[in-house]
Amino acid sequence: MRTATEQSLPLHDWSAYALVAAYRCRALSPVEVVESALNHIAQWEPHIRASYLLRPERAIASAQASEARWLRREPLSALDGVPVTLKDNIATQGDPSPLGTRATDCVAAKADSPPAARLREAGTVLLCKTTMPDYGMLSSGVSSFHPLARNPWDLRKTPGGSSAGAAAAAAAGYGPLHVGTDIGGSLRLPASWCGIFSLKPSLGRIPIDPPYTGRAAGPMTRCVSDAALMMRALSWPDARDSMSLPFESIDWDNWDRPLNQLDGVHIGLLLDAGCGLTVEPEVRSAVLRAARLFEGAGAIVTPMQPFLTRQMLDGMDLAWRMRSQLDLVALSEERRATVLPYIRAWAYSAHGLSGAEMFLATSQFHATRVATVNACNAFDYVISPTAPIAAFDAELPSPTNDPLRPLEHIAFTVPFNMSEQPAASINCGYTQAGLPIGLQIAGRRFDDLGVLQLSRAFEVLRGPQRPWPLPPA
Repeated sequence: MRTATEQSLPLHDWSAYALVAAYRCRALSPVEVVESALNHIAQWEPHIRASYLLRPERAIASAQASEARWLRREPLSALDGVPVTLKDNIATQGDPSPLGTRATDCVAAKADSPPAARLREAGTVLLCKTTMPDYGMLSSGVSSFHPLARNPWDLRKTPGGSSAGAAAAAAAGYGPLHVGTDIGGSLRLPASWCGIFSLKPSLGRIPIDPPYTGRAAGPMTRCVSDAALMMRALSWPDARDSMSLPFESIDWDNWDRPLNQLDGVHIGLLLDAGCGLTVEPEVRSAVLRAARLFEGAGAIVTPMQPFLTRQMLDGMDLAWRMRSQLDLVALSEERRATVLPYIRAWAYSAHGLSGAEMFLATSQFHATRVATVNACNAFDYVISPTAPIAAFDAELPSPTNDPLRPLEHIAFTVPFNMSEQPAASINCGYTQAGLPIGLQIAGRRFDDLGVLQLSRAFEVLRGPQRPWPLPPA
């Protein structure tokens, strides 16, 4: 699957599919590829600060082991020797997971988390971990532990979060494969703001530890094909996740279907989330153009009414504030003081809530689930903006910079965490300032492959994209 265009690219820009094809015919060695990626990271890292635990010597040793397996024609999988990064909060054996905050006790993990274990078993080469904000509770790269992460498209802007470093690394070309996590949009929002592809799978499709309502791990890549390749490795059951789905024989290789199969596909078009930030005109125009492309290919696109309410969004927000407040209260006063002031102000605002108020707040998770499923039942897929706005200033913890209005930007993404439906973000245009705009594509529960297929169809329909950003001279 190596194209003529790809052959002219530096190795760190090659897709995983192309790399594996080259390994298979011995045209390339994993060592060459990893060395190229590491050299490229060295050029970018002072500017975007996407990495954590970057250890070149370990990566080279892992690549040498993979090279030996390919020479013996005994690769561990179709991902053997492909470079990968993992988000800070995806535990890797022997490494600390600070969760983006100085408040944690950085104890070495006793075992790989499920995503890390599956990729290690597949023979991938771990280049580094990637950065995230405190406890993953911000949609930005602001952290009390990690340096400030920045967006490769514009260093003045945020890459988003909480999978901040992963999105920046993918856009900057830190190899083809990256894994992040998502509880309200933390895969899709940074994917949107960095112009990459990401899939938040159905809850339990990719096991995660610790599991939590709505929490998912997922691939972050430059193209749909590489995300599909990762799903083949990542989507195996793991007993550590109480919500892990049973094994299902999904043909992940069937991600690229003919465009004529869009005929009659019913797509809902959601341009108003019902609450939160107003959709910027440039974002709206880009999503409308995507809808017209689908219509031109034979799909039936129908406008949808908003279904998320202010009560739902505020209820989930309050529940998460209380959860974070309990986490903070459990810390010593000294450690608590190291957490970002924004996070502390947000969490402590839940102080004094009554039991009745907390019950009503937590009930909004289920209310959101029911509303989302009911709204989507009439459609095969739903498209919308991933985020209502383009990337905001890097130094801000959230677009509003207001801890009492922290989630105004997640109204399009969070419903699909609660409904357990798969949802992807794929680039659908650029602002006049050159910032990427993300299109969210959501499918019915368990139809992860269908979301990949529709994303691939759009990848073809949207036409050529702008060149990926290069490191500053």
